Amino acid sequence: MFTSETMPSLKFVPELHKKYLLFILNGKLPNLESMETNRTVLMYFALAGLDILDEIENIPPERKESIIKWIYSLQVVNEEENISGFLGSTNLITKENRGKNSPYKWAHIANTYSCLLSLLILGDDLSRVNRKAIITSLKTLQLPIGSFKGAKEGVEDDMRFVFCAACICYILDDWSGMDVELMVQFIMKCISYDGGVGQGPELESHSGSTFCAMASLALSDNLHRLTKAQFTGLRRWLLCRFDAGFSGRPNKPIDTCYSFWTGGALKILNAYQFIEDPNNDQFVLMTQDKYGGFSKWVNTVPDPMHTYFGLAGLSLMNISGLNKMFCELNTTRRVHDCLKKIQEKWK
Repeated sequence: MFTSETMPSLKFVPELHKKYLLFILNGKLPNLESMETNRTVLMYFALAGLDILDEIENIPPERKESIIKWIYSLQVVNEEENISGFLGSTNLITKENRGKNSPYKWAHIANTYSCLLSLLILGDDLSRVNRKAIITSLKTLQLPIGSFKGAKEGVEDDMRFVFCAACICYILDDWSGMDVELMVQFIMKCISYDGGVGQGPELESHSGSTFCAMASLALSDNLHRLTKAQFTGLRRWLLCRFDAGFSGRPNKPIDTCYSFWTGGALKILNAYQFIEDPNNDQFVLMTQDKYGGFSKWVNTVPDPMHTYFGLAGLSLMNISGLNKMFCELNTTRRVHDCLKKIQEKWK
């Protein structure tokens, strides 16, 4: 077990992570071929990490515009089959189907979420987003039990996609894209006997699914639906995931990304203060690579996801120079403030 006495005192080096994330954004890092169909997610991790580092303004305007243009090239508008939203990459855009609908050229709920947040991070006003088509298509992804699947066919359903759906409705300021009551009932059924939340009913509690559930309730103004016993149980279960670092499940090692998944859920439930300590950042900093980026565990290779969530976790720990998080949407308060100004213009 790591303790504040045994951990070395490590220094956060933001310039390393800026360089690493810019490499990701520019597609220069190798060995990411398996993520080809989810390039928008990699882009989101890079942009969101740079946003936490307060580096977005230093991206040249022409580069920002080229990324925004690329994101909009991935927008699918198909109101006949209700598969509107955003693709994960140009993988399914061919010379024959460019600019028109075709089989399997379907939006995915996680990519739609990633693209919408990326546009906001870059300062886009979402004026070119077909909000109506996305909301209409979102309705078709909700299952009778209240959960959401990721795409029209061939994709599982679980709490991750419930969170994506809630975020999309929140960003587009239109909750008609889901049956909110059905979603709430699904979340309640996923609260386990031990107090945490699983990906589905009767599944093992997990910090990631617990965060997704609590964020979805908070975004839809339904956090009050938790009973006192559920509220207390959730906070207790999450607090037990802290051991000089955050883990995602009982009897599992601490892991960089849970500094946000677990920490963010504690923030939403107003319980983060119970684990605040000057040394909370030391495990995350132990996974800081000397060339930039954060890894899952100590002495392993960094990756875009753990780099972003490591930075998000450090932000929750009030590390100097990092933008504050709006945990419910998994973005910074800066981006959330920009979104609210855009939504005012829609009214």
